[in-house]
Amino acid sequence: MLQRLQQNLRDTQHSETLLVNQIANQRAAEDKPIFRFGFGQSPFPVPEHVVAALRVAAHRKEYLDVQGLPELRSTVAKFHSARQTQQWSSEQVVIGAGSKILLFCLLAAVQNADVALVAPGWVSYEPQARLAGHRVYHLQTELEQHWRVTPEMLEQFCSQRRDLERPLFLILNYPGNPDGLTYSGEQLAALANVLRKHGVMVISDEIYGLLHHRGQHVSIADYYPEGTMITSGLSKWCGAGGWRLGIAHIPVQLGADYMQRVIGVCSETFSCAPAPIQHAAVVAYTEDERLHQFLQQQRSILADTGQSCAQSLRQAGVAVHDPEGGFYLFPDFSAYRDKLAACGITSGAELTQTILEDTGVTLLPGSAFGMPESSLTARLAYVDFDGSQALANGNQYHSNMEEGIKRLCNWLQTRTPGVSVASG
Repeated sequence: MLQRLQQNLRDTQHSETLLVNQIANQRAAEDKPIFRFGFGQSPFPVPEHVVAALRVAAHRKEYLDVQGLPELRSTVAKFHSARQTQQWSSEQVVIGAGSKILLFCLLAAVQNADVALVAPGWVSYEPQARLAGHRVYHLQTELEQHWRVTPEMLEQFCSQRRDLERPLFLILNYPGNPDGLTYSGEQLAALANVLRKHGVMVISDEIYGLLHHRGQHVSIADYYPEGTMITSGLSKWCGAGGWRLGIAHIPVQLGADYMQRVIGVCSETFSCAPAPIQHAAVVAYTEDERLHQFLQQQRSILADTGQSCAQSLRQAGVAVHDPEGGFYLFPDFSAYRDKLAACGITSGAELTQTILEDTGVTLLPGSAFGMPESSLTARLAYVDFDGSQALANGNQYHSNMEEGIKRLCNWLQTRTPGVSVASG
């Protein structure tokens, strides 16, 4: 029995983002220096008035409708309709136990599809697509393209698929994890033309949309409403990752049958999002001055912190773009390739492991996000600071972030001397 079990295990490993957090916790328990640049968790506290709403609702223990609390769906629809050209219908909103499980449900409601992923892209997209039984393809982007997929790349992929009758999903994420970059309205409009031509179903992961550093997030649903599903939730903009409250909006044009299949998968997986969290989320998604101030403060702090980190890395000879939203950088250490190879470092995994051992700085290799093993890229999450203190003190470069970046840059210069420094 055990042999048969082992021979038929799925090729699904521990999520690398969660694993790096465990490694960081272990080092901290051993009193080793640690700079938590590997795990993308919001440093900011859940707003007190939202926490108070959860206290009030803590006694709620009933199962709710699989699709979600009607009041919450209505509030979410109103909240997002105010931020997009396209209006959301509460009947098309699904509430889940985190946007992660909703992404899976959107995929699992369809059989035998192709799923196109932009590389680099979030670590869980590929495993989820494969668990749903789909074929996965990567659209490899480049630093010079700001790690964005282009209409030309998308057209070529769609035209050359081996089975044009199979359903096709494209998963987009912007502002992006792992790169912190986004798309302009013009870029999204151009992509929409290709998507419409080929009848592609888009899952637009906009979990970082409210953390666009200038508050100017634009959704591809504004250009391709009939084929775009949007996912988001409380984990990033509300600082409530552990609350596990996600939302999805499914356009009515995809049909009632698809909607019911999604709800069916939800019912057979998480049943419903926790009742107390859903009631508190009604308050979180209610527009008021507290919400606007909280978002603006976060955006300003994250923009300043990300730009400071990016500038320091460029001065050390690392290629990296300034972030536009969220809290990630995706530095490329290729300028050090020959020097690193002389030290026995030829892959992103070897690079990040050595950096961790030598400096205590945790990073995730680009290979975790769909990049080739040989890619000397990594994800850096610039959230290793006290968010409550940052909100109270305003914009300033945070000491732990500053020390971690300094250690990383010094390590590059001492382990690989002679590499020219970028101008900035």
